Amino acid sequence: MAQIAGVSHMTVSRVLNNYPHIKEATRRRVLEVIEELDYRPNMAARALATQKSQRIGVLVESTVGFGPTSTLRALQSTARASGYAVSSIALGDGDELSPQQALDNLTTQGIDALCVVAPRSSSIAALRKLSIGIPVLVVKPDMDPSFLTVSVDQQQGAALAVDHLVSLGHRDIIHVSGPLDWLDARARERAFHARAKAWGVRERPIVVGDWTADFAYDFAKGIRDLPDYTAIFAANDDMAVGLVHGLHDRGFAVPDEISVVGFDDIPLASHVLPPLTTVRQNFRALGVSVLDMLRAAIEDREIPRMTKIPAELLVRSSTAPPRGRGR
Repeated sequence: MAQIAGVSHMTVSRVLNNYPHIKEATRRRVLEVIEELDYRPNMAARALATQKSQRIGVLVESTVGFGPTSTLRALQSTARASGYAVSSIALGDGDELSPQQALDNLTTQGIDALCVVAPRSSSIAALRKLSIGIPVLVVKPDMDPSFLTVSVDQQQGAALAVDHLVSLGHRDIIHVSGPLDWLDARARERAFHARAKAWGVRERPIVVGDWTADFAYDFAKGIRDLPDYTAIFAANDDMAVGLVHGLHDRGFAVPDEISVVGFDDIPLASHVLPPLTTVRQNFRALGVSVLDMLRAAIEDREIPRMTKIPAELLVRSSTAPPRGRGR
């Protein structure tokens, strides 16, 4: 392959391992030859040569939610393109597996590093007590004294949602949060309160949800009369969809009487009626940042500082200015 590309074997190795400081034309020529030859790295040979398994272990809190699943898929895709394999184990899916048992399972596979996705505060507390011995990265919204961290900017995402509603004229907004043991849910809840307070939005107690559309549907169906608040910010799209459904069944029009904003931009968000205004998380960019940081740690290179991936607000038809509400 090196001969066909007209470069040295070392240059091919550096391209395969995504080293910097390689001329773009050289990198492109090597990648074209790799594609033409349908080359696949020999993982066993590489492991023998480097004393590394080229395998990342992933502990994911749940494989049910869109966010955790999307993060895991993005990391798997990015790792595969870089010659790494991924082994994952889910916590909290009904098998009563402890963090220690999950870690033991992964370390027997010879992982070079560990990534923790969508963690709860309880699982992070448990990990702090373990002797892990390899680089650990946690996908969480705040820096951590014990672990590497990277995330989509949860605080920015929540602020974008509040700013959008305020720009439409809403001054009475409630928040339906995720379970507050989840670090992402707590970050969104805190950011909602901070931004709402900054805008002078009426302060109301949050509604603590469980991430599911069923919970939000039941909450909306339980509303007796048209409430004083004119908008709802849901901590994920599943709950936002449940809210829209429940409000419709209760006889309240979205967005004419109540606006709804979600978080995640699930595939169905643009197809529900009305199409959902939501905050998009760039999971592909998240996967790239996770792998870049872990590879730097594995290869004893300078580790990038914590990266926060920008969130993006997508405005659709579930939000509008408050109408006929005395506002």
